[in-house]
Amino acid sequence: MEPLAQQGRTVDDVIEDLTAKRHADVSWADGRTFGMVYDGGPGVHEVAERAARLYLHENALNTQAFPSLGEIQREVVGWTAAMLHGDDDVAGFLTSGGTESILCAVLAARERAAAERGVTEPEIVLAESAHAAFHKAAHDFGLTVRSTRVRDDFTADVDAMSAAVGPNTVLVVGSAPQYPQGVQDDIEAIAELARSVDANCHVDACMGGFVLPFAERLGRDVVPWDFRVEGVTTISADVHKLGYAPKGVSVILHRTKESRRYQTFVFDGWLGGLYASPNLQGTRSGVPMACAWAVMQHLGVDGYVELTRQTLIDADRMRAGIMATPGLRVLGDSRFHLVAIAADPAAETPVDVFALGDALAAKGWFHDRQGPPDNLHATVSNTNAGVIDDYLADLAGCVAEVGASATDDRSTSYATLE
Repeated sequence: MEPLAQQGRTVDDVIEDLTAKRHADVSWADGRTFGMVYDGGPGVHEVAERAARLYLHENALNTQAFPSLGEIQREVVGWTAAMLHGDDDVAGFLTSGGTESILCAVLAARERAAAERGVTEPEIVLAESAHAAFHKAAHDFGLTVRSTRVRDDFTADVDAMSAAVGPNTVLVVGSAPQYPQGVQDDIEAIAELARSVDANCHVDACMGGFVLPFAERLGRDVVPWDFRVEGVTTISADVHKLGYAPKGVSVILHRTKESRRYQTFVFDGWLGGLYASPNLQGTRSGVPMACAWAVMQHLGVDGYVELTRQTLIDADRMRAGIMATPGLRVLGDSRFHLVAIAADPAAETPVDVFALGDALAAKGWFHDRQGPPDNLHATVSNTNAGVIDDYLADLAGCVAEVGASATDDRSTSYATLE
């Protein structure tokens, strides 16, 4: 392991080397990456970068020192709550991303059930399509996961979930939409199931929170899923996904301030003074918070509607092109911005989609691998505007190139370890 150099280097030399390190990174700016980074366009870039410079060194650990960050948090949370049809009682906080928002929701559910129902062996009920962060939260906070299979259409099987709930259930989870196939769970039925055992209901809208409200404005058929649904306790929505803010900022919303209280930690027995933590972090960078505020102000509702309009058009064209390609199919009835590409088992020559993904990667197109079943995942966003025709042309060419060949590498790749 190489030690840090004794002497420092010039700014130009440091930045030159840092720039060179990026040579193998995905080129998201050219639109060939389906996910990971979400590009809102030049105006969004500019406002976010200028906001980042203003708040590069600020710390939301103590908003008495930086009251502007407290104001920023309240406003971003308020705008998001209003977008998701919350009333004046809805409260929340900013977090570092969807995983932290989910962790906060699970923690709040556990604490509420312990305080109000005396639950000492807490359980979460969710479909196997629910985000892996719920399993991480269960591991970290000592809950048992009751996972159920999905239906043939990949939506949560509420009947199976109903059989899994019981007196120790503290949280029932639904997704709007779920990540793997991009389909929306029956949130009304899931919320009613949670209410039947006095458990919290969390709606994971990390992927859809900044899409579904605008899709609805565009006349798309969106089944009720937000605070209009009685029984929904908490919602997570990521501003750094289709909200187009830089990483990492998400919103965790609670239907009431009393519910939000269960996710906070306050300790007054330390020689350093009162320690109060609204989420899982102590020190919190002001950069993502300020960028989220700036991007939301820059775009406004009309800006988000237009970005969503183009995204949905592109996703529809992508799905149609995939379905028209021999040997391929789209998993589930995805109607929004998420697309899962799999082999068509009825085809004369089914395609090994992981080999297909490798061939596409050689042409610069990046997808996540996932399964079961084996499939390639794409999150369509404004990043991909203007490239869908090129993609479909390369897709057809790569299917012909791959033919009946297969790869031995069956690994999947949503998140990785070094």
